[in-house]
Amino acid sequence: MAERVDAVIIGAGVIGLAVGRALALAGREVIILEKNATFGEETSSRNSEVIHAGIQYKTDGVRAALAVKGRDALYRFCAEHHVNHARCGKLLVANGDREVTGLAPLKANAEQNGVDDLTIISGAEARALEPSLQCDAAILSPSSGIVDTHGLMLALVGEVENHGGVLALSSPVTGGRVNAAGLEIDVGGADPVTLQARTVVNCAGLWADRVAHAFEGVPAQSIPQLRYGKGQYFTYSGAAPFQRLIYPLPSPDSQGVHYTRDLGGQAKLGPDITFIDTNTDYSLDETRRDAFAAAARRFWPDIEAAKLQPGYAGIRPKLKGAGEEGDFLFSGVKTHGVAGYLGLYGVESPGLTTCLAVADHAAALIAHSG
Repeated sequence: MAERVDAVIIGAGVIGLAVGRALALAGREVIILEKNATFGEETSSRNSEVIHAGIQYKTDGVRAALAVKGRDALYRFCAEHHVNHARCGKLLVANGDREVTGLAPLKANAEQNGVDDLTIISGAEARALEPSLQCDAAILSPSSGIVDTHGLMLALVGEVENHGGVLALSSPVTGGRVNAAGLEIDVGGADPVTLQARTVVNCAGLWADRVAHAFEGVPAQSIPQLRYGKGQYFTYSGAAPFQRLIYPLPSPDSQGVHYTRDLGGQAKLGPDITFIDTNTDYSLDETRRDAFAAAARRFWPDIEAAKLQPGYAGIRPKLKGAGEEGDFLFSGVKTHGVAGYLGLYGVESPGLTTCLAVADHAAALIAHSG
């Protein structure tokens, strides 16, 4: 016999934890199911840890609508919950006439997204801020920053548990069924159980499409097929050359190999992007070092390739392929006809930045659907 619960969140990455928190704050009884032995083991712990300003996303998209809200909410949350972060700023650099010409439309796009603090500066002004930098012009983004992702997730878990929610680790979803009362969920692990939930939110990230297909009654045609964008990072063994984040101009499917640093001062480059067929390949290709150095040398001429060391790899759940711009997808009852089920698909960058705004939007959709 199924155990009755109110709301089940599938996946304890930063998105699942934030959604669980939002529902718990709204007074819902929340259980977050996570197949791994701890929270945030996949995409949430294998990224740049950047708080994005919301600059390049297409203006009619979901990411654009949530980026500034999410950025501001994240800074407030980190300050209120003592999560280590830094509003260090970012420079998007341009070299050559074509790239310099591209700065103005990029700034205009950002302004349509609500980003109102950008400034186009000359190469000399950029070098005055960052003496090791090489560029002809740049966009200065003072509201970009970095965050301790693990600390953020710990704070979200604490909020969930303080409001009566439960995080169930090593609890993979193995199947389920749509029924008149909501959804039944088969949960594996050491003590398998079947749960009867009124509300289910699929925040399984790289596994969201497979989880959705495991539920009998969720129409297959409503479930998108995820693509996997793998990115690798190299760390730099020397002193960090820049205080701000340094980015090239973005392409539709990537923000390019960029420079970031963590809160401890460790410099790193990445990610590149390669589309792969599996969502579990975190291997590192050390032969990419020279390519990373060459990409960075356009804005960091003094980089020493020998100081680049393989760091880590991450995989993004993408809805579009190479060269295409993706977006977030909230798939609710209007899409699939299943009351009580909300699927979140393609929540890649800036998922970390927008996690609280994503959660608020998901909670509003659930409340609106009854």
